[in-house]
Amino acid sequence: MSERTLQRKLAAILSADAQGYSRLMSEDDAATVRMLAACRATMTQQVQARSGRIVDMPGDNILAEFGSAVDAVEAAVAIQRQLAEDSSGQDAQRRMQFRIGVNLGDIIVEEGRIYGDGINVAARVEKLAEPGGICVSGKVHEEVRRKLDLRFDDLGEHELHNISAKVRVYRVVLNAVADASAVKRAKNSPAEPQTKPSIIVLPFTNMSGSAEQEFFVDGLTEDILTDLSRFRDLFVISRNTSFKFKGQAVDVKKIARELGVQYVIEGSVRRAGNRVRVTVQLIDGEFDAHIWAERYDRDLEDIFAIQDEITSAIVATLPGRVAAAAHDRAERKTPGNMAAYEFVLEAKVLHHRSKREDNEKAQVLIGRAIELDPKYAHAHAWKACILGQSWIYSWSEDAEATRQIIERELEIALALNENDSDVQRVLSALRLTQKNHDKAWFHQQRALSLNPNDDLIVVQQGEMLTWIGKAEEGIPWIQKAMRLNPYHPPRFWNHLGRAYFAARRYAEAVEAFKRIAAPDQFHHAFLAACYAQLGEAAAATKQVKEVLSQNPAFSWTATLVPVLHYQHESDLAHHRDSVLKAGLPL
Repeated sequence: MSERTLQRKLAAILSADAQGYSRLMSEDDAATVRMLAACRATMTQQVQARSGRIVDMPGDNILAEFGSAVDAVEAAVAIQRQLAEDSSGQDAQRRMQFRIGVNLGDIIVEEGRIYGDGINVAARVEKLAEPGGICVSGKVHEEVRRKLDLRFDDLGEHELHNISAKVRVYRVVLNAVADASAVKRAKNSPAEPQTKPSIIVLPFTNMSGSAEQEFFVDGLTEDILTDLSRFRDLFVISRNTSFKFKGQAVDVKKIARELGVQYVIEGSVRRAGNRVRVTVQLIDGEFDAHIWAERYDRDLEDIFAIQDEITSAIVATLPGRVAAAAHDRAERKTPGNMAAYEFVLEAKVLHHRSKREDNEKAQVLIGRAIELDPKYAHAHAWKACILGQSWIYSWSEDAEATRQIIERELEIALALNENDSDVQRVLSALRLTQKNHDKAWFHQQRALSLNPNDDLIVVQQGEMLTWIGKAEEGIPWIQKAMRLNPYHPPRFWNHLGRAYFAARRYAEAVEAFKRIAAPDQFHHAFLAACYAQLGEAAAATKQVKEVLSQNPAFSWTATLVPVLHYQHESDLAHHRDSVLKAGLPL
């Protein structure tokens, strides 16, 4: 390059590529080339309509530059909307979907081509988008968030390949497209219900009689909307639609019918002196029946801290209550009428019981979910999770074949939706069982960044810290998961007891394990080890007898070691010495 021909400038970069392009080409290359040409024409039209320039189109990739971040994001949204509309009648297996990333950065221009980290960041951000979705960097978000009527999900900071500094990434929420259609249909006929639990969060009512409180009330509603959207197995109506009902007396059944949602969230905020009271209700839209209600009273010292605290409390509890309500709905149906989501939900309930016969039933149900919807990433992730339980506890007839199926299911889930937090969570759990602690930690942190309010992800953070020798740090995470989901499965007590044991806090470990209503051989073995370390020989001997009555062939080497995933030999040695001290066989 000659210095004379180089030009530096700030530009917004749009990077896009087609999901599953290689598969489409292998199935029908001629048809795929025609589809790609049609998509390119649409994308070029939308880019040029917003003063952008197509820079390159290598393979299935598109690279464009804009003088404005607003123009770039508007073009990205217009592209995804137009492509979705154009492909609406196509077979889902043959549909071409693009992922789009947008970044704002310094670039070098030379003879029409562009270079620089700004382009690389756009390409890496694009990889975090869902098929048919858009992700933008933090720089872009800062530029457009007050200028465009769009909602963004904060996906946290990410370490991007070959990029030195972490980059904060936001997902553009495109539900507003569906919401607008729902409102339009509502004027004429009821909308079709969603196959997964669908929710509208109505703007909370300001009961304080002070206009100054409106910012707090609206901010609370928006925060709840944003955080609920992180749960990929919920369909959350966007802010644009929700706020159309602000200040109106609403008919819950009518709204639910018109928008095709199953659940409605209402709330109110009242300030009195230095106290603020927030009430929230979850309502079954079909029957206008209350499912759950809660009240939060707080001192009004820092209104924004209060807003964050209440949002966290509400969002932590709601998904569990929605899942319970959806489970009740599913139980009223015959299997032939159940959707893929409901089969997954039933399978999860059985999985959490941690019993062999329930695991086998869960495998059947998750298989039916995948038959109904082969592209359901969440279902593939949970199939891996359920089979993983079978593999860990040696319930499968062929352990190696089961392990291979688990790997395959996770590969499928990851290819379908790498931004599904459960996909990342299960990947982390699998890598942990393989003693690959570094990869397990990577996937766990990815899951946590995608959904920090999911109790299963939060409790796994505590588990992970326990296994890598940081049990004291893990204990608060497990306790947080219990607060997030007051209806948590009994195994959370096992995780807490195990963390206390690893932290050498034996008396507290005993108290945790005692909370398990139906302890198995592993729980009794932990109790025996704890009592041995506490010097309570009689209690330890009693627990040893319980272990051997459940499994006469129990031994440290054959039974316990396969289910322990300590990173450090010192932690494993501590556990072994404790078990042997209790009198359990080596």
